[in-house]
Amino acid sequence: MENSDKWVNEFPSAVTVADKNGKILFMNQKAGKTFEKYGGTSLVGQSLYDCHSEASQKKLAELIEKEKTNTYTIEKNGIKKLVHQSPWYLDGKYAGIVEISIELPVEMAHFIRK
Repeated sequence: MENSDKWVNEFPSAVTVADKNGKILFMNQKAGKTFEKYGGTSLVGQSLYDCHSEASQKKLAELIEKEKTNTYTIEKNGIKKLVHQSPWYLDGKYAGIVEISIELPVEMAHFIRK
């Protein structure tokens, strides 16, 4: 990892990167901690499909095959999160999917700007 890329490892939101076959290539420190009970960063090299339910596997396959984006919010154990899954590209060619999971405050301001 180059110095310009090192920021992502200590980024305070979970970042997981997988290739176009669903193989996990990278998890930052927060992702490792978030998925600690499933193996944390030892999941790198394994398939995303092994980490998801059958319904989630189908959604994931669609995102990967069609290079689609998926964004949603969840609440688990009293923690609200915004999850953003998006394709990533290398030299203009589809390379896989990245997931960024951001913890949200319970009460959050929302602005509509004109």
